[in-house]
Amino acid sequence: MELPESTPRRRARPLRCITRCLVVIGIVAAATCAAASDWGMGAANSRLAPPDMFNPVSTPAYDIETLAWFAIAVCAGIALVVGALLAYSIIRFRSRAGDEEREPPQVYGSNPIEFAWTVVPLLIVFVLILTTARTIYTVEAAIAPPNAIRIRVIGHQWWWEVRYPGLKIVTANEIHVPVSDPAHPTPTFLDLESADVAHSFWVPRLAGKTDVIPNRRNTMWIEPRRPGVYLGQCAEFCGTEHALMLLRVVVEPRAQWDQWVAAQQKTAAASSDRGRRIFESTACVNCHTIKGTVADGRFGPDLTHFMSRETIGSGAAMNTHDNLRIWIKDPAVIKPGALMPRMNLSDADIDAVAGYLESLH
Repeated sequence: MELPESTPRRRARPLRCITRCLVVIGIVAAATCAAASDWGMGAANSRLAPPDMFNPVSTPAYDIETLAWFAIAVCAGIALVVGALLAYSIIRFRSRAGDEEREPPQVYGSNPIEFAWTVVPLLIVFVLILTTARTIYTVEAAIAPPNAIRIRVIGHQWWWEVRYPGLKIVTANEIHVPVSDPAHPTPTFLDLESADVAHSFWVPRLAGKTDVIPNRRNTMWIEPRRPGVYLGQCAEFCGTEHALMLLRVVVEPRAQWDQWVAAQQKTAAASSDRGRRIFESTACVNCHTIKGTVADGRFGPDLTHFMSRETIGSGAAMNTHDNLRIWIKDPAVIKPGALMPRMNLSDADIDAVAGYLESLH
């Protein structure tokens, strides 16, 4: 429909449109960064460095970071070229006074331009495919050397079972490995399994994501070069408490790791007889294992060296006396939806059981 001659035409304001787009992009980017900074971080993890894949400390993570930066650089270059051409077109061919009565030039195609925007993207995609395939092969095709540490990790709703088959150690939610000396590399190979639903094992500073699938064993490896505590999390939605299915990888010098292994191989000494009797007389023994007692359950974490862990509830809270009492009384207060039932113990019995568990170093 043609406008009456008296009706003013609204001219496009390209600079205002570009400014609004940049503001929206900036807000989205800021919100994304804020969400990423809070990923997996609660009261139990706030004092640790956030799990940043762009700050790697392990050999596979270095390879993944290199590939990520290369892909980002290629995409950023494409965005700059396309953005520059778009801005030029908006400004160069904007509406001007007197254009109403003039028909714009009719362009029906350009073989060189069409050839360029077909071949160049194909070459870029081909390069990205080659570099990605090379990195995948480098990470996935690694062969475990004779001195490699072997660990079996089993995902549960919502915690991690950690087994060292060659060392006869069973723990939960914390993986202890020795730091890899560049002169004598000591990689750690993880066999990943699931006891229920699909999970995903991810410690961003150590390696990429690996799916944890029922009735299937996947393998990944890490080779940390710097001591420290590195946060990870299940990266596949697996139910109500997926967000609090956290884990820690503790990387220690070899001497300290050997001490940890020796301590974990011992039977934990218990000092609270009353708390032990209460523990053994309840349904706790059906789910948990404590070496040297009648507790031989398989549904919950092994508690033999419970106080050697920094957190409870798979990283949901710090392993302190007050949090432990809350956890024993009603786990849902700390971790809503947790499959551990409320035991309905009296306050005196809760204190006794907490004292017994606190003796398990």
